Amino acid sequence: MEPLANKIRPQSLDHFVGQEHLVGEGKPLRVAIEQKHLFSFILWGPPGVGKTTLARIYAKAVNAEFFELSAVSAGKEDIREIISNDKLKISKGSKKQVSDDQQSFDLLQPSTKSNPKPKIFFLDEIHRFNKAQQDFLLPFVETGQLYLIGATTENPSFEVIPALLSRCRVFVLNELSSEEMSTVIDQSGVTITPEAKDWLIQMANGDARQAIGMIENTSQLYQELTIENFKNALQSKFLRYDKHGDEHYNTISAFIKSMRASQPDAALYYLARMVAAGEDPKFIARRMVIFASEDIGLADSHALILANEIFKACETIGYPECGINLSHGVVYLSLCKKSRASNDAYHEALEDAKNLGNVPIPLKIRNAPTKLMKDMGYGKGYEKYTADDLLPEKLQGKKYFRPEEI
Repeated sequence: MEPLANKIRPQSLDHFVGQEHLVGEGKPLRVAIEQKHLFSFILWGPPGVGKTTLARIYAKAVNAEFFELSAVSAGKEDIREIISNDKLKISKGSKKQVSDDQQSFDLLQPSTKSNPKPKIFFLDEIHRFNKAQQDFLLPFVETGQLYLIGATTENPSFEVIPALLSRCRVFVLNELSSEEMSTVIDQSGVTITPEAKDWLIQMANGDARQAIGMIENTSQLYQELTIENFKNALQSKFLRYDKHGDEHYNTISAFIKSMRASQPDAALYYLARMVAAGEDPKFIARRMVIFASEDIGLADSHALILANEIFKACETIGYPECGINLSHGVVYLSLCKKSRASNDAYHEALEDAKNLGNVPIPLKIRNAPTKLMKDMGYGKGYEKYTADDLLPEKLQGKKYFRPEEI
């Protein structure tokens, strides 16, 4: 039986919900789809926000052959199979052993078969393709034999090799707002009480796939979609950490919040849950590096040093031993005194930078590399250890950083 999420999946941008910064009028993906512009790109965002749907809509719009695989199970042979449909193949009669590099070269030779349709290779969870697999894919993307659409929940700057990343545009997708989630739920065609709808929106936390899955699971057990029935269906579901699905983000959230609350036992449990499920240790360590500055900050600057060293250990050691390094860091970060003073100060300054634009910088701290600039007063009166307020005039007196909060 076809899952409900597939049944109601939009076939065009007319019914697509969310990501207005990408698919709204005049926005880059809409323009590319309307103009049938072919190029490789990566969709980066949380689960259930439309990455797969956008890839399918794009492929249909440009009239391409669409090949969809997950990096969890895909490999070089799958790429060869996609390419070899209309490319010269190695002679089947030859008994000579041929290396991967030679096979790649042969597959890159001009086709003897006319195939006007471009090929789009949609690779879900591209961050799970290792370096060797990405290196193998690269020449096919370079020559235009494949147009790559990668989907990832991880920062592609960390997980995609630079050569491949440089040949792709990166589009960042956002989690769906409450209003957008409401629209998605309406598209499912089910009858649901307003209270249950609000509960479902909060539970799904911007993940449309999770909301639709809950509707489908509950509908199979109950005639009415109420809060109580949703909760019962959720409890009856076999709960597990799914590194490819919803629990991925639930568990990392619980992990961070446990460290923030200075509860090492809870943090260790969620760490163990992720490690046991085979979560990428670098993913965990990166969150710890962020946490060290975001939540601990100046209260213990050694936390950032330790977190970075643990990240390096995960890179060089790997499982199973790096689990020991992770546990070391988790306990330390959990027990640290916490301060968000530097983090909060940065975000407050960032808001002013965004809202006020390029307000004039005081002349005395401007760079003065030429005589004209010096004559204009650039750098005049500058003192290294001045007590004068160096903020722009419009912001003078403003205090972002509050030492008393450390």
